[in-house]
Amino acid sequence: MMNVDPKYRQASLYVGDLHEEVTEDVLFRKFNTVGPVLSIRICRDLVTGCSLGYAYVNFLHEADAQKALDTMNFDIVQGKSIRLMWSQRDAYLRKSGIGNVFIKNLDKSIDNKTLYEHFSAFGKILSSKVMSDDQGSRGYAFVHFQNQAAADRAIEQMDGTLLKDCRLFVGRFKSRKDREAELQNKANEFTNVYIKNFGYGMTDDALKEVFSRYGKILSVKVMTDASGNSKGFGFVSFDSHEAAKKAVEEMNGKNVNGQLLFVGRAQKKAERQAELKQKFEQMRQERFWRRRGEKLYVKNLDETIDEENLRRVFSSFGSISRVKVMQEGGRSKGFGLICFSSPDEAAKAMAAMNGRILGSKPLNIAVAQRP
Repeated sequence: MMNVDPKYRQASLYVGDLHEEVTEDVLFRKFNTVGPVLSIRICRDLVTGCSLGYAYVNFLHEADAQKALDTMNFDIVQGKSIRLMWSQRDAYLRKSGIGNVFIKNLDKSIDNKTLYEHFSAFGKILSSKVMSDDQGSRGYAFVHFQNQAAADRAIEQMDGTLLKDCRLFVGRFKSRKDREAELQNKANEFTNVYIKNFGYGMTDDALKEVFSRYGKILSVKVMTDASGNSKGFGFVSFDSHEAAKKAVEEMNGKNVNGQLLFVGRAQKKAERQAELKQKFEQMRQERFWRRRGEKLYVKNLDETIDEENLRRVFSSFGSISRVKVMQEGGRSKGFGLICFSSPDEAAKAMAAMNGRILGSKPLNIAVAQRP
């Protein structure tokens, strides 16, 4: 975000979902009808100069910013509905999850405006967004309330309700880290075991006999077809994690009636999908770094950090071919570019320095996008 005198910072709005061809002049002519605008900045890719789809508008008066928020949110600008919210500089409030609500099973017709209208009754909304892709809504959204009490009211009154014939799930937002921790805890405490490759002659009683040596069994199920014949896989539920763990350790890969069994933790569909997604993301990241990773975009630079400082701090991670701190009128604009000789060096630098305090500010580092 551009440098703004602290006394005007409460009069700053974030403008999202912008058409890529919207310019600062277009936004100025729109918002200046509400009240005096101090400055506008459309955020752009450092390398290509293309709009990133969002901007910041700084008003002279907070009342004018509030009026714009009340009267212009979801207006159509060059064919796209814009999304307004207060510019939130408190990183803790953004990332803590306080007041943040997750909604899923949304009808595809529900847009940002409709979402806002249904949830604004529960309290002041800092931000709201229906997640979408090229095909439209992805069926889930996030609403960030100013406080947790408003979020709790929304959860209590909206969870399980029908909206456009779709029954909503509304719950507290959980970060990826929290979701992964929950899945890991389930993995560490499993009691249900999945068995496959035992052939087509297996019955419930026979499967129970094979696995009963490991502990008390609550239930056994061999999956069958319409004719009652085994499909070659089934499930065993133990009364303790220790018994299930022992069964997996001792029976996985064991030969039973000429068949090598697969025995592992039974997973729900969501867990399997999360695990596959994690593996895919890791592979994608590896391909990404192999293909393009020499250039790093460094944001949130302290105004005292110059190119020499930046080169000195990052040179320990590898050979640097270029360092550039963007300036305007001889003053740092708060962001810059570092070019390494290899993707591995850039990856190490990003892993070690992203979020690290340099000067008085935490660095925000990303891979610079190629044109």
